[in-house]
Amino acid sequence: MTSEQVFEQSIQIRASATAVEQCITELELMHRWLNPALRCEPVGEWSTELGSRSRFVVKIPVLEPTLQNVVVEREPGLVVWEFSGFFQGRDRWECQPTPTGTLLLNRFAFTIPNPAIRLGFNLLAVQWTKEDMKAQLRRLKRVAEEVYNLGDG
Repeated sequence: MTSEQVFEQSIQIRASATAVEQCITELELMHRWLNPALRCEPVGEWSTELGSRSRFVVKIPVLEPTLQNVVVEREPGLVVWEFSGFFQGRDRWECQPTPTGTLLLNRFAFTIPNPAIRLGFNLLAVQWTKEDMKAQLRRLKRVAEEVYNLGDG
């Protein structure tokens, strides 16, 4: 039996929800804030429309574990990717406009079906993953505020 783990975090960004959403949905901008150990590749044309597919590859020499993703929810300010592979679950990104910009909410909910991988993750990578996700939001904030200040958002 595998139990679901949920990592949730949020960050206030001094940029419009449109600018923040661009950072999540435009591949070039995504690669500016995504962990350098991850590579996002489109399957076909890049898109974040409902049903669009992509994959995230973890750049670990030799192994390169991969998550297959599909967009399962999509509306203005919201993208939810459902993924399968060594992790199974959903990664939800929601932009909520505020008087000073945007509150970005990220919810990563997943299970790890393989008991050996689950044990290794829980022993070695849980805290690193949580910290990395917070750092990722800080990088996204910098990119979004830069895009906004250039007048693109």
